[in-house]
Amino acid sequence: MWCGALLGVLFGQEPYLGGVRNEQLGQLGLLVVWLLKTLAIPLIFFAILDSFIRTSLPLRKGAKLLGICLINVSVAMLIGLAIMNSWQPGRSWYGRVDELLHLVPGTRPTITFTPSEHPLEDLLAYIPRTLADPFSSHNIIGVVLVALVLGAVLRWSHTRTGRGAGPVDQIVRGVERIYVWLVTILWWIILAVPFAVFGVVAQVVGKSGLGVFSILGTFLAAMLLGLTLHAFVYYPLAAWLVGKIPPKVYVGQGMDAITTAVSCNSSLATVPVTLRCLERMRVSVQSARLAACVGTNLNNDGITLYEAMAALFLAQALGFDLPMSKQIVVVVASIIAGAGVAGIPEAGMIVLPLVLSAAGLPDQVILAAIPLIMTVDWIIARARSGVNVMSDMLVAILLDAGRTRSASHTARR
Repeated sequence: MWCGALLGVLFGQEPYLGGVRNEQLGQLGLLVVWLLKTLAIPLIFFAILDSFIRTSLPLRKGAKLLGICLINVSVAMLIGLAIMNSWQPGRSWYGRVDELLHLVPGTRPTITFTPSEHPLEDLLAYIPRTLADPFSSHNIIGVVLVALVLGAVLRWSHTRTGRGAGPVDQIVRGVERIYVWLVTILWWIILAVPFAVFGVVAQVVGKSGLGVFSILGTFLAAMLLGLTLHAFVYYPLAAWLVGKIPPKVYVGQGMDAITTAVSCNSSLATVPVTLRCLERMRVSVQSARLAACVGTNLNNDGITLYEAMAALFLAQALGFDLPMSKQIVVVVASIIAGAGVAGIPEAGMIVLPLVLSAAGLPDQVILAAIPLIMTVDWIIARARSGVNVMSDMLVAILLDAGRTRSASHTARR
């Protein structure tokens, strides 16, 4: 990033080595976004199918796990909506959109949705009419709904027929292989992200100067504020009031897992450390493994909070006042996307174009904004991973809360 900033300061928009301009370097960022957007839909679809095939979860425990995760993510969304509607940090970008997002001066992009009188109408509009429709329209909600139905049918058929050489087993193996291929392709694209950030920073700084970082600082501050409130206010209070584990123990004993997730930018890679931290908190092995190993597919509060806040931030920057019905659609799309990308590297950046589309933002804004956001995503991504690990620990504590009280009651009797 700093190399790109230096190049932008030194050369501005003037041509340099080989006649290349900073503006041309910025096209690399657009190429990476196009690749991510193209890969996102099939990746999410096959990730959900693969999860259905691999995951085994008892009905009662699964229902409790799902309930806890829904409560946690609902609180995250309330925090995000409260910040974005009260502070409205995106307004700091208003009036500088042409400069920041490289739009044609004097033009104003039009948002691609028609407000309705009821939130349910907006949500029903995303229910696919055909199986192919959500894939062609990049409808993240529709894609996930189709994947859930097909995944449930595939899981039921595979369980009923058992492992063998039948057609269902061949489909299962095919899904697993395609998912592995897609993740491999994603890793190749991720390798190009630093070069894309270099090009975008050179382009933006060359055009707008170093002052652009003060504007990006507002975006960064808004995202980190939402993540911090959720992680260090709601989580410790829920662990204390419901799980009977004081904030000092929850944060102190879990700090190893939090710092590991922040440093390696992966909640999945942190699972062994998370399990050790939960053991120190005297959480049962069953609840710890269920939350950290299986439930991690749902414990993505950091991603969902970031997606929703980023979409609302950019809408504010363009001067659009999204009605509450549309904000609810953004929230639902963020929750569904967060659950659908579990275990995928750089998951937040993968699904962000789809959530922004659900918010009604035009494609030219999405393509121009995401490379700019990439410049600070390195920091935000690590914060998201830390929040996701704290979510795993809280879910384990809450799963264990009922068991601990039942055991204590039985012992007294």
